[in-house]
Amino acid sequence: MDAITDKAKAKIGVHSGPFVVQKQGMAGFICVYCSSSDHLDRKYYDEAARLARQLVAHGWGLVYGGGNRGAMGVVGRTVKEAGGRVVGIIPEFMKTRELALDAADELITVATMHERKHLMAQRADAFVALPGGIGTLEEFVEVMTLRYLNQVDKPMILVNQDGYYDDLLRFFDRMTRERFKSPGLHDLFTVVATADDVWRHLADPKPFTADELWREPRTAP
Repeated sequence: MDAITDKAKAKIGVHSGPFVVQKQGMAGFICVYCSSSDHLDRKYYDEAARLARQLVAHGWGLVYGGGNRGAMGVVGRTVKEAGGRVVGIIPEFMKTRELALDAADELITVATMHERKHLMAQRADAFVALPGGIGTLEEFVEVMTLRYLNQVDKPMILVNQDGYYDDLLRFFDRMTRERFKSPGLHDLFTVVATADDVWRHLADPKPFTADELWREPRTAP
């Protein structure tokens, strides 16, 4: 598919305002953030495959970065093999390096990483982060920020496999303790230990109430 145009954006509902849940004939689409590394311990690929199989079993579709490497590739291929729908969104500079999962049901090529993240957030009804590197962290934290600012109202789940994110969670604790963020930061997402724990939290997601400043649209003075 060619780089996405304004016309194509309109067709799939891309807009510049707050992101809201859009159901599409199934439970919805989960955006999965995870690693593209081929050099991880086997347990991380196994957990990615487990999440992918369960995602299909629970009636969800997949939105992800469109990659064919590492845990990303495992998630995409496993969802496809299990009969689920796969939407991949990938920048052209990655696609030209043969990093795209061509078997995806819908493979959207974009010009920039920013476009990629915007469309992933737009198409998703929920977000799940598996263990990953700086890209995974950046993507998940950006959606956290949007939710904090009341621009996203969709559940977020962090899979803290074998304590992988323990140090990050301690950093968030310090962030709130030293008042860089309000205590509501901890309500932005749910932490689970394994893929098995994801689904009950999606069925009954943790509520989040934005700080008063962000609850209602404000007009310029």
